[in-house]
Amino acid sequence: MARHSIDEALLAAQRTATVEPIGRRIGIDNPYEAAKAILLNVIAGANRCHAVWAKHLGSSTVVGYPSDIDAVELLYTSLLVQATTAMTHAGTRQDRHGRSRTRSFRQSFLTAFATRIGERLRVATEQASAQAVAEAGDPRLLPVLASRDESVRAAVAAMFPEVVEKSVSGTDREGLAFGRAAADLATLRIRDEVAGSSSAPGGSRGGSRPGPLDVAR
Repeated sequence: MARHSIDEALLAAQRTATVEPIGRRIGIDNPYEAAKAILLNVIAGANRCHAVWAKHLGSSTVVGYPSDIDAVELLYTSLLVQATTAMTHAGTRQDRHGRSRTRSFRQSFLTAFATRIGERLRVATEQASAQAVAEAGDPRLLPVLASRDESVRAAVAAMFPEVVEKSVSGTDREGLAFGRAAADLATLRIRDEVAGSSSAPGGSRGGSRPGPLDVAR
């Protein structure tokens, strides 16, 4: 997916017609919408896009170039299904007094899942970018990518002049552990048939905190 994005950027730079970043809303449904928004956020970031969550609208707006947003939407849909399936399979939870802690467990599960997926995607993207630069031998590549990144940032600033950062964390240790394990098993190979490559899992297996979530005011 990362390599496909880079190839698309080079092709776009050769065209006479100008392609500009756009915004596309992607639904973020209850329950556990904050954790789902984090998942979309890390996927967007790995695909040269930026996501801004509007809780009151039940959606996030992903800002980026059309082909990159297509990849984000496809991968988010797949990973959300994988996460939900694994979370449901893990079952319900109770504390030692017999009270349900299923909601806390699942919130933590999805938060950890999103964090670990972000780690894996960052490694895959960095590897693909380094390989593309080494193989291309084209001095325009880095300036083209930097220009597209700047265009996305400018588009986000224009669409969302007021954005606040929100921290989301999990408190259930078992849920955090199960979520990371599920993310290690999740497949990221959704766009192999388009990009012509496969992204291998990578990244540290140590604990980490999810990045801040941008929320529209």
